[in-house]
Amino acid sequence: MEAGVGPPDAEGAPSATRPTRTTSARDLRTALKAGAPGDAGAVDDGPGHGPGHGGGSARSGAPRDGTRNVGSSTADAPTPAPDAFPTALREALGRRGLSLERVSERLRARGIGVSQATLSSWQRGRSQPERARSLRAVEVLEEILELPGGALRSLLGPRRPRGRVAPARGESAALQVLGKDSVVEKALGERFRHFNQATGSLLIHDVVTLGERGTLGNLTTTNVLRASRAGADRALFVLSFDDEQAEPLDIRVTSGRLGEATYLKGLKSLVLEIHFGRELAKLETTVVSYAVDVSPSREPATHYERWSRANLHEYLQQVFFHPDALPSGCRRYFRDQVGSPPRGQRRISMNDSHSTHVLVSRCKPGVHGVAWDFGTPE
Repeated sequence: MEAGVGPPDAEGAPSATRPTRTTSARDLRTALKAGAPGDAGAVDDGPGHGPGHGGGSARSGAPRDGTRNVGSSTADAPTPAPDAFPTALREALGRRGLSLERVSERLRARGIGVSQATLSSWQRGRSQPERARSLRAVEVLEEILELPGGALRSLLGPRRPRGRVAPARGESAALQVLGKDSVVEKALGERFRHFNQATGSLLIHDVVTLGERGTLGNLTTTNVLRASRAGADRALFVLSFDDEQAEPLDIRVTSGRLGEATYLKGLKSLVLEIHFGRELAKLETTVVSYAVDVSPSREPATHYERWSRANLHEYLQQVFFHPDALPSGCRRYFRDQVGSPPRGQRRISMNDSHSTHVLVSRCKPGVHGVAWDFGTPE
């Protein structure tokens, strides 16, 4: 599902004032080698892709620009290398043996809220601290990691430009919902950082059709996209399945043109590249529609979900059941992140056509799904 805001910057009270100085990556490595080990524990970057069928996409953040050196002690200090801050942060975390969960807890104990996903994004170079609250968090990180004052902050690159036309659609936003090393990230590889950076979804309509044994039979999706810049001419989509037997049998694109269809059996995921047929002007819309027939899986399907990294105008999901395999009950739910516990569950009814649906307007980032049971009615 298309989306678009990055992870929130850290919030909390200011840390104690400490003297700062500019520190090079070499100075920091020397300090790390001389430091003492901390609490035991492996670095924890968050959960991966959870169960369910769905689609997703991600964009890279805005390119770095400008001339300001955050945390430099002199106006003519050299601009740090793009990977200086994330490299130094990873080395410091490794030296101290602290997990991201433990670091997040220690920051929270100091009155500064920084999620594990945000810390993961920082150490991987997918985003960087920029706002005042985040920079205060970096100062406290230096204390927690037993680094010299300014050791991390002086390695931050130039502030990324911010605009009012389009929200940031970086991969860090996708990581907030998908988690690190998700199926989507593995399926796309290097393309995960940049794919679909020129488009964003406005409206998505999924139609899920189950067979006579309750297994997934067909998925049809209509996606209304808007170009965030001129020249957009294609989009990528990823569909993931629960069961390795549920492989795509036939793919039909009814609006757009199929450019690529790659099924990754080991990841149980289908990657589709669909061309629009022409280049779009900035803010111009287009419609992409496709249908996928799926081979029967071992077990009946129990749910369908779609993730979003930013607000959608509208999301509609319809589920059609076979008359010989009607569920005992259906419910809608929401997850903050793929694999996290569902919340906001609410029962939904079926109509005479043996179908149910959920309509969500102004979808917030997260995972929207419908689940059903084939057991004894409650």
